[in-house]
Amino acid sequence: MSPLEIGMYSVAAIVILIYLGVYIPIALGAVSFVSIWLIRDNFTLAMNLLKVAVGDSAMEYTFATIPLFTFMGLIVSKAGLGSDVYEVMSTGFRKVKGGIGMATVGANAVFAAVTGSSIASASVFSKVSVPQMLKHGYNPRFAVGVVAGSSVLGMIIPPSAMLIIYSFVAEQSVGDMFMAGVIPGVMLAIAYIAAIWLMGRLTPGFIAGRPADDYERMTKSEIASKTLPIVGLILVVLGGIYTGWLTPVEAGAAGALVALVIALVRRSMSPRDFWDALLETGHITAFLLFLITAASMYSRMLGFAGVPNELGNYLNGSQASFWTVMFFYILLMLFLGTLLDTASIILIVVPLFLPLVEPMGMSLVWFGIVTVVGAEIGLLTPPLGISCFVIKATLDDPRISLKDVFMGAFPFALVMLIVLLILIQFPILSLALI
Repeated sequence: MSPLEIGMYSVAAIVILIYLGVYIPIALGAVSFVSIWLIRDNFTLAMNLLKVAVGDSAMEYTFATIPLFTFMGLIVSKAGLGSDVYEVMSTGFRKVKGGIGMATVGANAVFAAVTGSSIASASVFSKVSVPQMLKHGYNPRFAVGVVAGSSVLGMIIPPSAMLIIYSFVAEQSVGDMFMAGVIPGVMLAIAYIAAIWLMGRLTPGFIAGRPADDYERMTKSEIASKTLPIVGLILVVLGGIYTGWLTPVEAGAAGALVALVIALVRRSMSPRDFWDALLETGHITAFLLFLITAASMYSRMLGFAGVPNELGNYLNGSQASFWTVMFFYILLMLFLGTLLDTASIILIVVPLFLPLVEPMGMSLVWFGIVTVVGAEIGLLTPPLGISCFVIKATLDDPRISLKDVFMGAFPFALVMLIVLLILIQFPILSLALI
């Protein structure tokens, strides 16, 4: 077989193995290693490239952002700051049709700005928001759908693990990726709130619910005590990066320290919670290091096989326009989103399309935002829809089926698609803050 054929078969093999349940880094790393060995007929070369990939990943300075931001997010989650923000938001939206759903979106947006995890958001707000909506007569499908839809904000609003992974794959600045995610993330949150308002007017039966008149008005001191800690944390992290006072690594360290101080002052975290946060940080960091190392091997394999160059030559020969390339790119991500998780999509698809986007003169930072938003739609679509599975597992309510979660999330997936098209048409929305 030619190197190109080996490369194409390898990409297909990786997708199949992941779909069959093989651990993502193992599928990426093992297939790439064997493919390089076959292409060059040199086992020693494959071993040396593996050593280089491991060394480059572990010794990369910006890799330190992963454990620091992960630890900060876990501390914030365990300290109960998410439920505090939700209480404040619920008070503000209590008299609006679908108000608790709007509050959930707003609280999720704020929570995302300090956790960067869709899974954490889905888990927290399934416990906090869904019971409240069911209590006030909301349609169960809408209740779980709004939590599923807004949970994806955790992967778009910085700090985001997916933005960090993309920055490694595309060799872009983590700080630039974080700042680029702010406006699209806020846009998506506003679009969700507008969609809920429209659904309340056009399809009130889908939302249902009754006015939450039993809410007691919160005093200014209560609002301040519940919001100032998380607002201060956001200002330290994103403000430090935006002003240039802190690098992303320093911002992660400062954020982790501030989160820990907040948890200690509020006495909202036990020693056991702290130990669990440390262990989970280690597990997530090790997984992502393994993942990035495997992705590095995969990129090298594609280069040896010449797959990106061949794909570029094919599109150039067919005189494909920018929108044609983006159409197939988004279509591919939406298809893979029904099978794979976001990290897998980024690691498999991005190395193939980067050589096509760069010659067009398009910003790779903008391309990263488009990639993450497109891949995140997969969190809401069957059969894999990770956020939907997390919500179903967290609720453990026999009245709400997995089908209900997917059906409830469908309108929010459509909103994400509309926002994605706007971001493609207007790259300045992603680049304005850089």
